[in-house]
Amino acid sequence: MLVSGKQMLEHAHKHGYAVGAFNINNMEILQALVAAAEEERSPVLLQVSEGAIKYAGMDYLSAMVKVAASKTDIPICLHLDHGTTYETIMQCMTHGWTSVMYDGSHHPLETNIAETAHIVKVAHASGISVEAELGRLSGTEDNISVAEKDSIYTNPQEAEKFVRETGIDSLAIAIGTAHGKYKGEPKLDYERLDTIKKMLNMPIVLHGASGLTEEQLKKCVSLGVNKINIDTDFRQAFTDGIHSAFDADPDVFDPRKILSPAREAVKQVAIKKIRMFGSSGMADVK
Repeated sequence: MLVSGKQMLEHAHKHGYAVGAFNINNMEILQALVAAAEEERSPVLLQVSEGAIKYAGMDYLSAMVKVAASKTDIPICLHLDHGTTYETIMQCMTHGWTSVMYDGSHHPLETNIAETAHIVKVAHASGISVEAELGRLSGTEDNISVAEKDSIYTNPQEAEKFVRETGIDSLAIAIGTAHGKYKGEPKLDYERLDTIKKMLNMPIVLHGASGLTEEQLKKCVSLGVNKINIDTDFRQAFTDGIHSAFDADPDVFDPRKILSPAREAVKQVAIKKIRMFGSSGMADVK
C-alpha cells in the first residue's frame, strides 16, 4: 500500500527505528527491494533521483511503484530524492509521488528557507510530505556534486530556525557522511546528531549511508535517525550479480538469466540493511 512519507517517518520516530530509503532505477531493483521488505515485514521508502527519472522515465517509475504497492500490504512510500527544481517536484506530485525532497542546501540559509517553505505549502495542500537538507555532504550522486572542501556540517541553531520557518516533515543533516564511495573511513559527529534530534524532536534523515559499518548505522538509529538513504551499496550488489552470471556462464545472453542474480543480490543486501535499521516487523506495529 502506498503511504505518505510523513505517515511512515512519524511511525519510525515514535517507535525508534529507521526506514530504509532505497533508490530504484529499474524494475529488477524495485522488485528486489519490495521482496526484501515483504520478507522482513518492514516499511520501505522507494526513492527516485532526477538521474533515475532521466534514465527510466517518470511515467514508468511511477507506474511500477504503484503496481508494487497495490500488490502488498507493506507500507511503501514513493519519494523524490534530491529534487533541485520546482518543475521536477511539481511533476512528481502530479504523477503519484507521496513524498518529495527539495535540496536547497547550496543556497544561503534565507534563500533555502524561502524556497523550501513555498514547496511545503504546495505539497502539504495535496497531502504530500517534504524533506529538506541543511548542511552539505561531500561526494557525487547523479547531478549533485560537492567537493570535500565545500562540505558543511549542519548547525543545530540554524536547523531549529529552518524547521520552524519552513514546516518541513523531515530534515536531512550533514554529520560526516558522503555520497558515493568513501575514500577513507567516515568520521561521524554523533554529538551533533544527538543535539539536533533533541532540539527538533522530529524525523531525522541520514544521506550518504552506503559504506557505513553496521555499528555506525545502529549508533545513528539509536540517536534518532529515522530515514537512511542507500544507493551505492545496491548499485555494487547489482553489478556483482551480473558479474556472477557471466562467471557461471560466459556465453549467457538471456537478459533474464543475467539480471536474476543481480536482483537476488540486491534483495540480500536490502534484508541486511533493514535488519540493521531496526525496521523488521514494523509494518505490523500500530
